[in-house]
Amino acid sequence: MDTQTFYSHGKLLITGEYLVLDGAKALAMPCRFGQHLKVTPSSNQSSRWISYTHQKEVWLDIEFDLLSITKQKTESKSDLETRLFQILYEAFQLNPEIFTQNYRFETHLEFPRDWGLGTSSTLIANIAKWANVNPYELLAKTFGGSGYDVACAESGSALIYQLQNQLPKVDLVEIPEVIKPHVYFVYLGQKQNSRSAILNYRKNKPLQLADYISKTNEITSEMLAVESLEHFQSLIESHESLLSEILQIEPVQKRLFPDFEGNIKSLGAWGGDFVMAVSKSNPKSYFESKGYFTVLEYSDMAL
Repeated sequence: MDTQTFYSHGKLLITGEYLVLDGAKALAMPCRFGQHLKVTPSSNQSSRWISYTHQKEVWLDIEFDLLSITKQKTESKSDLETRLFQILYEAFQLNPEIFTQNYRFETHLEFPRDWGLGTSSTLIANIAKWANVNPYELLAKTFGGSGYDVACAESGSALIYQLQNQLPKVDLVEIPEVIKPHVYFVYLGQKQNSRSAILNYRKNKPLQLADYISKTNEITSEMLAVESLEHFQSLIESHESLLSEILQIEPVQKRLFPDFEGNIKSLGAWGGDFVMAVSKSNPKSYFESKGYFTVLEYSDMAL
């Protein structure tokens, strides 16, 4: 069998963060940056896994017996190895047929690992494609989460993601053209652990959860129908206030950018990674003056 190649897109969660876990509609978008996986059958008695950064530097290089992993007899030497072996074992549980020999695996990221665009979700999606298993099932057995990131991995456009009876529902949507020239993505440099953020949310769920979900759904639907930048900005403000109330965390704009002329919205796990900045003029110089030098235009980030 020849070398097989797979590719999955990174992701950004625009609305519905945290609440998507409980059935809220979430607006999400796949990124222009993703991750490649190359799998080649090996004639050796072992498999090799090599992961490269976006700068083509090796960040993980391990040799192991894939068949031992399927019997859970392989000892890992690091958390990274433990997590990788867990993913491969769960993929084996879902489809044992492909795990009959050893392979050489290569992954290539197109974005810095600390950007939070989906190093894990793109890996899950790629392994699921190779092993011919359901990516949502593989995610549930490993990292957990809502699955919106796996939906983005496969999508060619923005989407509305919703869990209905714990099953994923995906509807492709279009982002209104009127806002695209005014949307920027700014990297804050504070890598967030999504699993920890989810656990914290689950411990502190609000009593009036259904009301919050309903309001979030309304905002998400309205965002897709805006005809003016001002309307979009007011919706961002409403969404940030709503989540601030739920999480008991100050919105990022109030905390870090109170003098910004425009609106700033957290994306995904609050507290780090990327934020979305919306303003009439290019805000790059403003953010650089504050020490934030990674500022991407909408067209540079979104598919």
